[in-house]
Amino acid sequence: MNATSDADFSGIPAPPPTTRPLAIANWLFVVAAMVVLIVLVGGITRLTESGLSITQWNPVTGVLPPLNDQAWQAEFDLYRQTPEFIYESGPAGMTLSDFKFIFFWEWFHRLIGRLIGMAFALPLAWFWIKGAIPAGYKPRLLALLALGGLQGTFGWLMVRSGLSGQMTDVSHFWLSVHLLTAFFTLGGLIWTALDLRMLARDPEARPAKLTGLATATALVLFVQLLFGAWVAGLNAGLASDTWPLMQGRFIPEFDTSKGMGWAMTHDPFLLHFLHRWWAWVVVGMLIWLARRVRQSERPASIAIHSAFGTQILLGIATVMTGVSLWLAVAHQLVGALLVAATAWGMHAAGKHR
Repeated sequence: MNATSDADFSGIPAPPPTTRPLAIANWLFVVAAMVVLIVLVGGITRLTESGLSITQWNPVTGVLPPLNDQAWQAEFDLYRQTPEFIYESGPAGMTLSDFKFIFFWEWFHRLIGRLIGMAFALPLAWFWIKGAIPAGYKPRLLALLALGGLQGTFGWLMVRSGLSGQMTDVSHFWLSVHLLTAFFTLGGLIWTALDLRMLARDPEARPAKLTGLATATALVLFVQLLFGAWVAGLNAGLASDTWPLMQGRFIPEFDTSKGMGWAMTHDPFLLHFLHRWWAWVVVGMLIWLARRVRQSERPASIAIHSAFGTQILLGIATVMTGVSLWLAVAHQLVGALLVAATAWGMHAAGKHR
């Protein structure tokens, strides 16, 4: 009996004996862990204002950092021509030693990105050549590969936005595109790995479907992640160091002179306010999703509750410490884990309809 004769009504044939869905699922989980790591390092890069320290994009030669004093000085001279150095770092008296610190984080961030690309592309090619990819999954894996390529492009466009004109930081819009693409890729990796793990257990298993509740939860979480990226890009976390009030009041004063549309995308006080209170809408949706899958997949329910509970506490602590570096980094890390847990819960909801 051939594979196509065993196809279920979803249109995806059962895997032939040569396919290796469990091995591919485990590989995707490893890549997902690497994406979480790069989000963590990206948070450190942003919070230490290291993102503009490397002013060129050299995919091959940029793998190695400067190896001698002359090379270090050349990189430092390039950085000294940027608006960030001219208007911020230069007047603060930045030394070459200071520059090496920020250079390291941006270089490390880019290095992890390169490693993720290799960790995805090379095994994908091997699985493809060996005929190990189950029918129907090649387009999905290619889409994930394309997202990785886009992520690198978006990262460079983000950096370039801070190297021209009078801006001393990268565009918060490009920062949000860069971060949200990483989160979307992370969710896609988790979802695809879970589908393949089901297929390994049962050759007749169908891919999970995206339910209405899962879609609504994803949209609400997307808005929160977008606000969070803008808060980070505009340094809006520093707008208040008190909670729950801001400036001694529930709704802070903010600039509406250019209209509410501008205020909702640029004003740090309003964005800080929206980010801290939209979080509770997200919590409500996540509780609903977690309760829906509690009986069918209890570990996913526990993961969702644990992630959003920790994230709320870290968010409040980050505010009240005036954006402590490591608390803020932990907040971004748990944000990535929350995305992974939510993708797990969304998958569970679609698997047990």
